[in-house]
Amino acid sequence: MAGYVELYRLGKTYATKRGPAVIVQDFNLNMEEGEFVALIGPSGCGKSTVLSMIAGLTSISEGSVIVARREIDGAGPDRGVVFQSPCLLPWMTAEENVLLGVEQVKPNLSRDEQRTIARKYLALVDLEAAGHLLPASLSQGMRQRVGIARALALTPNMLLLDEPLGMLDSLTKLELQDVLCRILQQDRRTTLMVTHDIDEALYLADRIVMMTSGPAATVGEIVDVPFPRPRRRKDVLEHPEYYAIRERLID
Repeated sequence: MAGYVELYRLGKTYATKRGPAVIVQDFNLNMEEGEFVALIGPSGCGKSTVLSMIAGLTSISEGSVIVARREIDGAGPDRGVVFQSPCLLPWMTAEENVLLGVEQVKPNLSRDEQRTIARKYLALVDLEAAGHLLPASLSQGMRQRVGIARALALTPNMLLLDEPLGMLDSLTKLELQDVLCRILQQDRRTTLMVTHDIDEALYLADRIVMMTSGPAATVGEIVDVPFPRPRRRKDVLEHPEYYAIRERLID
């Protein structure tokens, strides 16, 4: 059945001196509008490669990617991407970093209207008071919040998260998981997140896609996450199915 996002027989092969290296092969996945899917699997199996192909940052060797019922051809502002490192421009303030994307996707708006949008999304990640600060004055967690605000301010059809909390300390990570959970419950943006953290996937996702080990990695199994929304961490941890699903994912 067709979905809002369709990954059809997606594959990535690199040419090497020893012959073709097949990283991802025959990867099929449909996502509904507003759905949050977490992508997990062994290190090096090709999770980030799949995400990068959807983002248009890596060429597709086989198959196709359809986002909002339109086949993609390269990168575009219809897909907002957040990486492990937020990659902020160091000479620009937090607000200016967010504003940079808004200017590109909404050039017809006045400067004041563009600034209003940038401030709205900084407020959404609880940084309304830090818009004037340069990245060097922000903590790692705050910089990542700016990266999330910048991606959301594009009002993309799809949000792509490549282990965005992977470099944070444990407490900051838990805090930002709560922020993401709150934002995406309000916004219901169609989201694919690559993560190594099974508990993070269980807390945030509607479905969890497990990739097989590479080479030629593909979809191994898909697990539905039954926890109702809106979610609270305490409720999720106390859900009668939590530990059974967690053990299944680890196995």
